Amino acid sequence: MRKLLLGIGVIVGIYLVGRAIVEPFVINAGDPLTYQNDWGGPSLAGVVSVHCVPGVIVAAGAVWSFGRTLSRRRQASASNRDRPLRQLMM
Repeated sequence: MRKLLLGIGVIVGIYLVGRAIVEPFVINAGDPLTYQNDWGGPSLAGVVSVHCVPGVIVAAGAVWSFGRTLSRRRQASASNRDRPLRQLMM
């Protein structure tokens, strides 16, 4: 069940990050008629925030999580080097 939820979360995260990357290129910032009916409209700031901020949050969370995992692996590796060889072989 955990793997299924993780897979769904990864798919949703990729979608949100992709949408955040593409959205500024899709809307025509000079023509309010192209985005006034979008979520967050009628203002450009609202549309960009609704479509881009979730992707930025997901990307920041992924970087934070990756850094945390990398740090834990380094700590585990360092603690294994400090142990005597006899303890590691048991």
